[in-house]
Amino acid sequence: MEPKLAFPQDSPPLAILCAAKVAGVSLTLDPKLASGSAPTLHLGSGDFIHGVNTILRYIAHVASVTSFYGQDAIQAAYVDQWLDYAPVILSGSEFEAACSFLNGYLASRTFLVSYGLSIADIVVWSNLAGTGQRWESLRRSKKYQNLVRWFNSIADYSDTLDEVVSAYVGKRGIGKSPAPSLKEKLPDSKQNISTPEVDLPGAKVGEVCVRFAPEPSGYLHIGHAKAGLLNKYFAERYKGRLIVRFDDTNPSKESNEFVENVLKDVETLGIKYDIVTYTSDYFPQLMEMAENLIKQGKAYVDDTPKEQMRSERMDGVESKCRNNSVEDNLSLWKEMINGTERGMQCCVRGKLDMQDPNKSLRDPVYYRCNTDPHHRVGSKYKVYPTYDFACPFVDALEGVTHALRSSEYHDRNAQYYRILQEMGLRRVEIYEFSRLNMVYTVLSKRKLLWFVQNKKVEDWTDPRFPTVQGIVRRGLKVEALVQFILEQGASKNLNLMEWDKLWTINKKIIDPVCGRHTAILKDQRVLFTLTNGPEEPFIRVLPRHKKYEGAGKKATTFTNKIWLESADASVISIGEEVTLMDWGNAIIKEIKTENGIITELLGELHLEGSVKMTKLKLTWLPDIEDLVSLSLVEFDYLIKKKKLEEDEDFLDNLNPCTRQEFSALGDANMRNLKQGEIIQLERKGYYRCDAPFIRSSKPIVLFAIPDGRQKSATN
Repeated sequence: MEPKLAFPQDSPPLAILCAAKVAGVSLTLDPKLASGSAPTLHLGSGDFIHGVNTILRYIAHVASVTSFYGQDAIQAAYVDQWLDYAPVILSGSEFEAACSFLNGYLASRTFLVSYGLSIADIVVWSNLAGTGQRWESLRRSKKYQNLVRWFNSIADYSDTLDEVVSAYVGKRGIGKSPAPSLKEKLPDSKQNISTPEVDLPGAKVGEVCVRFAPEPSGYLHIGHAKAGLLNKYFAERYKGRLIVRFDDTNPSKESNEFVENVLKDVETLGIKYDIVTYTSDYFPQLMEMAENLIKQGKAYVDDTPKEQMRSERMDGVESKCRNNSVEDNLSLWKEMINGTERGMQCCVRGKLDMQDPNKSLRDPVYYRCNTDPHHRVGSKYKVYPTYDFACPFVDALEGVTHALRSSEYHDRNAQYYRILQEMGLRRVEIYEFSRLNMVYTVLSKRKLLWFVQNKKVEDWTDPRFPTVQGIVRRGLKVEALVQFILEQGASKNLNLMEWDKLWTINKKIIDPVCGRHTAILKDQRVLFTLTNGPEEPFIRVLPRHKKYEGAGKKATTFTNKIWLESADASVISIGEEVTLMDWGNAIIKEIKTENGIITELLGELHLEGSVKMTKLKLTWLPDIEDLVSLSLVEFDYLIKKKKLEEDEDFLDNLNPCTRQEFSALGDANMRNLKQGEIIQLERKGYYRCDAPFIRSSKPIVLFAIPDGRQKSATN
């Protein structure tokens, strides 16, 4: 029984259809899936494969074409890159830039990967062909000769490709069907998440254990979200375990508030874990390990002042305490445990190698004193392990097989492995990924805490903050955040990401479903009297979204006096015909002014007029008492510089104005808005309801949501 490919009729997966033809894989086609669904390949065995890239990889593996997935692991990795990025770079406004890049890339190449045809060629070829006339017009020009040469040669390689294109692609193309469906990336979806296939070293299905280990010293931010979602991805891919562990080794910075909100953020992100643990659960074992290392001569107690110790480590100078006797070290260790005045002057250091070029191996600190009460264990302990000491120990003890760490810790990886060795514990593999950096943004929890403590923001959920709760409160859908992060995959390349890309993804999610409403700025409105308007107000029930019934209905009142925006009134001429949205046309008969300012417009309805012939399409509100008061809030970045260099202080780059409020009037239907609901104000943009209607004297608070195009204070 040959495999059956199910897909939506309005978006055929051209890449899969072309790849199957070239690979000699026969498919039964079933174009009956609901619009927007990701394709599914049903195998004769009863198994099924879901998602564009997953199906493509299956086809590559079973193809009759030699080396269709590359000749070795390195080539396979390059093939994977093309599979993941082709749908992204060959869609939207960056199409010509992508063509230019491909043209240069193919200047001295016959194929995309190595010296033979691979599925990478087919995927890129089909994505180009799938744009229809857009590609054909470029193909006829002489602008991208290398790309056209390659495209023609792939078409000649298999005449079946043109057959597929003729059957499924019209002049306007097939849209974005080859791109991975958003539904593949929802956190709670049963479908596979489509991310670049990256192998964990030595990983075996069913035997992998990873951990997400945030410190409870703040709320999770977008950088933590990347770490958490990558751990989730690998746990699911290898059918393994995921531990959420709180690295609570610094009582001065941590609290139960942070623990509770981190768990809330984990749930928001859709991260399903097997167990929650705390490093503080292992304090007795950690202290025992530290004492054993002291007894073995692998650690010592040092009372060198902090700044001097830092200087000696930089210069490779051994501490005067390095060769103290075990007895002296144990005696001082006891002073530390008891939190005495003498003990408070000391710390425990590992005796590693003070001459090592990697300075993290120059006798790192294992334990230090702290008399602040701990949020879980109170004042039971006066000594606490450092992250560098506790992390490898607890990883090994909890059965973690792979520790995912951002590349900022790269220089300390050798230290991690060395400490495991000193402890006599099994090896835990480290897997690095790049830290997520965003423009105009600080992600250091110490710096974010400064904004909270100095009242520059409301709290950790402020919509100007890069915290998960902050960006969600501003109007970001979690699906957009997940898609944004997973599209980056587990890349190790350092990058500075634009917020615009994230908000563009968000717009594509909210625009098709959010209800439409109308608002007019309170102090920037002009009355428009319609002399032949209705003598008595009447109401029509209209859809909140013309293309989505699920948005519900709204009641619109029609009167002979309506409000327009002053900005609209200022560009209208006497005798001009304009369109009043959701009503019809009107002709301006008179414009009244006072001191050069327009105070009122007079006109007549001309409902038989053609809306296609008017230049101005105007939003309006009826002049009735039922209008609601609104507070429209726009935000800007907290930092005014796109990227802070290492030697720059963020305090010198604070944005002086990051929040603006505008009073407005809104249609009466907005009384029904719920907190968190996202709407579009016609001709203004997208907004999230932060404070719903309570009473007439208190305005509804709406937060402006960036749409990926705005460059002003709203982005």
